[in-house]
Amino acid sequence: MDPYLSEWLNLAVRWFHVITGIAWIGTSFFFMWLDAVLEKPTAEDGPDLEGRSWLVHSGGFYNMEKLEQVPGPVLDRLHWFKWEAYSTWISGFFLLVIVYYLTDGIYLVDPGKLALTPLEATGIGIGVLAGSWIVYDLLWRSALARKQPQAVTALCGVLLIALIYFLTQVFSGRGAYIHAGAVMGTIMAGNVLFGIVPAQKELVAATREGRRPDPRPAASAKERSTHNNYMTLPVVFVMLSTHYPSTFGHAYNWLVLIAIFAIGAVIRHFFNLRNRGRPQLWVMPTAVAGFVVLVFLAAPPPPVTGDLAEVDFEEAQTIVLRHCTSCHATQPTHESFEEPPKNVVLETPAQMKRWAPLMMVQVVQGDIMPLGNETEMTDEERAMLGAWIAGGAPVE
Repeated sequence: MDPYLSEWLNLAVRWFHVITGIAWIGTSFFFMWLDAVLEKPTAEDGPDLEGRSWLVHSGGFYNMEKLEQVPGPVLDRLHWFKWEAYSTWISGFFLLVIVYYLTDGIYLVDPGKLALTPLEATGIGIGVLAGSWIVYDLLWRSALARKQPQAVTALCGVLLIALIYFLTQVFSGRGAYIHAGAVMGTIMAGNVLFGIVPAQKELVAATREGRRPDPRPAASAKERSTHNNYMTLPVVFVMLSTHYPSTFGHAYNWLVLIAIFAIGAVIRHFFNLRNRGRPQLWVMPTAVAGFVVLVFLAAPPPPVTGDLAEVDFEEAQTIVLRHCTSCHATQPTHESFEEPPKNVVLETPAQMKRWAPLMMVQVVQGDIMPLGNETEMTDEERAMLGAWIAGGAPVE
């Protein structure tokens, strides 16, 4: 695809994806909060009222009521909260295809880990998405989930850790992170399509027929909705992670991702407890402390320069010209780029000095660039570039 058209398509789909994602996550937060703050009905209320809550917003008061059944004519005016989820997943999948599957594996494949063809990598990625949903859904439909939901929760946690480790050993760090988030997004959308909406349809059908709805689908839908709520913050992190190579480019990027997922879920748990009137004040400080500890533990080590006492500019420039400027030039020669990525140009001494700190993070410490190490930069060359940067990046 033409790089110019690809960039605008990427922008359009990403913009739409973010908008629908905000709408979906917003409804998840709102309804989890609303269920938690509903006031219990009094003896004067009807038998169908489960609870109510008074709200004030945008210059008016709102009376929110949760009912087991409503009059028949109301059913034709129901608003279904489902298209936010479907639109977010569909746009997210298209974005995955545009950025990772149609770019010859440049952002997905890391030959240093596994020499995959772009088609093989795409097949693994799609297979992981489909397989993860199937395994998750089967587990939560099993008899074990009905008897021991805590055990299934723990098992899902173990499987998630194993999946994240697998992805980081097969794909580039960036590709692994985005697929871990896509797995969660697929599970969340699958919960809506195959769990929550069918339960709502059963509720509507029972109301139309004048019978009491089966409580089991409703309970399962609430369970799946709660799962989605706890996955929101980890998924949002993955949407942002591509801008922060110190996470996906870390030598132990799988541990970093697991830690951030856990911190995100704990933060969500804090708010859910608070909304239910059972605040646990130690939860949020624990999450914040965990994040601070992660920042220090994940700090990159100083560059390994060995016996390299000093590297001059000419040596550093030779490395950069050999491995970097096919992309990071005013007019890139790499077929995937019409403009330099992130407007980083490394053709002149002044430009090299300006971007030296970024090269230290992405080339020396993170081993992220060149993408997929297409130009086969050696460890010795990375060490030499690190020594030049550590020496103040002299250009004279």
